[in-house]
Amino acid sequence: MTTIAVSTTISSGRGALVNVRSRSLLMAKWRVLWVVLGFSVIALAAVSRILFLGLFEPAPAQQQFGTLLVPERADIVDRNGVPLARAFPAYALWYNPAALGGDGPPLVRSPREVAESLSRIFPDLEVNALAARLAEGRPGYLRRRILPEDANRVHQMGEPALEFPRETERFYPQGSMAAHVLGFVGADGHGHVGMEQVFDDRLTDPAQRGTPAMLSIDARVQGALEDELMRGMNASNAKGAAGIVLDVDTGEVVALASLPSFNPNLIDRAGESFIFNRVTNQVYELGSTFKPITVAAAIDAGSVTDLARRYQSSRPIAIGGFQIKDSHALGASLNVPEALIHSSNIVTAQIADEVGPERLNQTMRDLGMDQRAQIELPARGFPLWPKGQWSRITTMTVSYGHGIAVTPLHLASAYAALVNGGIWRPATLVKVEPGQAVPGRRVFKASTSARMRQLLRMIVDIGTGRNADAVGYRVGGKTGSAEKPGAGGYRKSSLVATFAAAFPMDHPRYVVIAMLDEPQGTAATSGQRTAAWNAAPVVGRLVPRIGPLLGIMPDATRDVDITDLAPLVGKGEGE
Repeated sequence: MTTIAVSTTISSGRGALVNVRSRSLLMAKWRVLWVVLGFSVIALAAVSRILFLGLFEPAPAQQQFGTLLVPERADIVDRNGVPLARAFPAYALWYNPAALGGDGPPLVRSPREVAESLSRIFPDLEVNALAARLAEGRPGYLRRRILPEDANRVHQMGEPALEFPRETERFYPQGSMAAHVLGFVGADGHGHVGMEQVFDDRLTDPAQRGTPAMLSIDARVQGALEDELMRGMNASNAKGAAGIVLDVDTGEVVALASLPSFNPNLIDRAGESFIFNRVTNQVYELGSTFKPITVAAAIDAGSVTDLARRYQSSRPIAIGGFQIKDSHALGASLNVPEALIHSSNIVTAQIADEVGPERLNQTMRDLGMDQRAQIELPARGFPLWPKGQWSRITTMTVSYGHGIAVTPLHLASAYAALVNGGIWRPATLVKVEPGQAVPGRRVFKASTSARMRQLLRMIVDIGTGRNADAVGYRVGGKTGSAEKPGAGGYRKSSLVATFAAAFPMDHPRYVVIAMLDEPQGTAATSGQRTAAWNAAPVVGRLVPRIGPLLGIMPDATRDVDITDLAPLVGKGEGE
């Protein structure tokens, strides 16, 4: 009995122990479950908050960090992403006379000693002027931009009044190239003159500063254009030059140059005098480059239906007390191709007389010749447009580019319409997406444009534009040499020489304008001042340089078919 009682007691103890362990294990499981559940709730709340902040309310710290990663002013790049204008932090040298406080002198040493020390760091500083400036005790910049190593040297001078505030520097890595397109950023932090002014709000917008503003300019083509214009300008001792390369189908400006240029990194007094843009802001009488426009208007109007028809060319036209004449005798008569090839004022005036003032006036208006040049740049010259109803003499003189003054950009857009199938488009300095184009309007019939491609090619092949020919590139174009107006009439000693071209003429892609302001007869131009001898060679050298860059390779097996016109042309010479 005693043994049985002990066994029962032992079994009961074991059961109780098992129950305690089970309850403890169950309690531990519940505790783990509650901990996991608590952590899950906390994690869910955290994830929800993160998602809310990310989608609807970016954290201020994140905003600040993101802002630090982008420049204070967005970059400007060319159509291929080449930087044309950039922003980066830089040091300035500031004079703060109140830095020491109190009523004592602002400098530890004398103004003269400080000026001499600074001149050893910055040799271009003039000691006497700087010493006087320091003695005035007026706060301000002593130098807008200094290198970090120069800031260290100034710091070692131990002058508390010389401070080095960090500012944002606008840097133009290409120097003066495309300066008239870009403009510059002034001390006020805003853009001036060029696309810096046009894009000012976009370049400083925090939401857009991280994305460069892309232009239609191709830096490689721009460099070649400026180089060849400068070469032509120096060869002819011209006082200035202007040029443009324009896409005939999209209206994009691939290059635009006005010489002399300026350096937007350093706007000094000399640079200020060159900020004026000859391409978009200065108007000129562009002479015989208008003759193809007149012929195209006549073909479109139906007043010229037979290119073989001959017009008298031996007698000046007397009208309104004036005489319209050619630079030299071209024979008793000329047909339309010969008139263009030899550049006859007499024949062009007769063609315009038959077209009539209303039709020629409307053609010029359709080409935008009565309005400021259409482009984004803020500086755009207003044409000198004949007022009121055009008289007979006005119609005749406008036909060969006198009595009307426009910018070289006006001419470029007009020539694009002449060769691209007849559609005029405003120019743009903003890159156009592939397959798109600036909206335009029809000015000439497609058939008229095709005929003008033939005629312009003939001018370069056998006429006054021979010096613009580039083997394999099928260049077409027209010379123009116009006397500049002055007090009492036109000045025979001052010419504007222009060559307006397009290539390749069997499928035109680009218009090229080269203009020289007041070229002189030199040994390099065989003593001649006219466009055939100075502006045309600029185009002849430029096209082979830029053609491959623009995807146009020379091909001597292709050309415009002019077999139907060639028999109509005799021999002769023009301007």
